[in-house]
Order: sequence, then structure tokens, then C-alpha cells
Amino acid sequence: MPELPEVEIVRRGLERWVAHRTVAAVEVLHARAVRRHLAGGEDFAHRLTGQRLGAPSRRGKYLWIPVETSGTAIVAHLGMSGQFLVQPHDAPDEKHLRVRVRFQDGPATELRFVDQRTFGGLSLHDTTADGLPDVIAHIARDPLDPLFDDEVFHQALRRKRTTIKRALLDQSLISGVGNIYADEALWRARIHYERPTAHFTRPRTAGLLGHIREVMSDALAVGGTSFDSLYVNVNGESGYFDRSLNAYGREGLPCRRCAAPIRRRAWMNRSSYFCPACQRAPRVSP
Repeated sequence: MPELPEVEIVRRGLERWVAHRTVAAVEVLHARAVRRHLAGGEDFAHRLTGQRLGAPSRRGKYLWIPVETSGTAIVAHLGMSGQFLVQPHDAPDEKHLRVRVRFQDGPATELRFVDQRTFGGLSLHDTTADGLPDVIAHIARDPLDPLFDDEVFHQALRRKRTTIKRALLDQSLISGVGNIYADEALWRARIHYERPTAHFTRPRTAGLLGHIREVMSDALAVGGTSFDSLYVNVNGESGYFDRSLNAYGREGLPCRRCAAPIRRRAWMNRSSYFCPACQRAPRVSP
């Protein structure tokens, strides 16, 4: 699934090409693409036609486009293969084009939602007083948000009484971190993914947050992490952070810090990658 850097790259592209444009028409080409909009594709298209879109926003891995004239927002779930592409009107349709949005004004471009596996989709939701779509009002701020409170996170981490990677993937505690960047930040911090959170000190929490911010900023600088041509920006360009990964996907390769072979372990229907020398497993009480 895309994580904060990939979603932020998409948001920036949408801001340039979509913000403050008025919708001329919406074409829903696959019902699954709007399955989370319970009223159906026709209602989705009708409610957006003639509306003016605002500047796209993001919280963690969640992306939405405000509808300035109706107090609602288009919430985008990119899923495993969802992509927003900005294309000229006369560009050939992509094989997996699911939704097309045309505009009344601005450059002769349209917004396309393309999704090979149809796990993603678009839906229209009411917004809260602070502009958040009501369906994601429970999502925590992300570590790149200026209003993210490090001390509040530390206290919540200590109270959670879980293991650190589980905590990092809990979007109600800290948003935007997924499997890839959790492994990368933990590698940089030299912390094993199963280390209990109850014993985290403020310095350790602060150090981990610093590495999370660092790895996400590094990923943003090169367009995020793209695998198999997925998670591209709105121009269809891939990110290159996969070339800089230190842990994720490097099973059997030497650790770039100590040369010990990186290991992979099955973890919550995912995989965890770590260095057994640099990231010592916590001791298990008898």
C-alpha cells in the first residue's frame, strides 16, 4: 500500500492541475471504483458535475479533494494499484481507466483514476468543521505535520503496551507510516520491530521520530517508492527511493552498516526486514 511520501507526491501533482477548477463532467467506467460511494456511480457523477474543487489535502496516507461549493470532499483510496493521472483530452484511454473527470476551464487536461486491481476507489463524503472528511476524522496527525505533538505521541506509545512496529502502523496513533517506512526507520534507529513500547524512554522515542521524519523526507526528495510501475505521480513518473532502501526487500543482502545479512520474518500477513546484528531482538522473559 502507498505510504505518506507516495500519497504526498500525488497530492502535490493534483494541487497543480486540479485545484480551483470546475467539473464539467464525470464518467464512471467501473462500478467498483466508486463502491465506497454507497449511492452509486450516477449519484457520484451528478453531485460533482458543476462543482468547483479545492486544493487537495492529505493526512498520513489519506488523500482527499475538497469540493468548495458543497462542503464535501472526494476521498481517494489508492489501494494497491490506484493512480491519478492528468492527461490531455485526446490521449488514448489507459487499459484500466476507471473514472474520468473533465473540467470547464483551465488547460485542456482531464483527471483520470486508473486502477488495475480495483482495490482502490473514490467516494464523496461530508466534511467536519475543520475540513476533514468525516470518515477519516479519527486518523492521527502524521510526523511531518507541524501540529504533530511528540510528547503526546510518546505518552500514547507508553500506554499502548504493544510492540513498536505494531504501534507505528496504528493510524490512530501516528499516521502515514506503513510497512516499508517502518522497517526503514527502525533500521536507522537500530530498533528491533518486536521491542515493547512500554519501556520506551523519551530520548528513544525522539530518536525514532527523527528517523521516521528523515526517511520520509528522503523518500519525498526522490518521488517516493515505486514498485512494478505503481504509485506513480500524476505525470506517470515513478519514484526512485527503492534504490535507497536499507532494510525492506533486501533479504540476504549485507547490511549497509555492519555487513550482516538482512533477514525477513513473516509478520501480521506482511514481512519485516531487519538486521539481526544492528537490531537486536528483545529478550523474552522466562
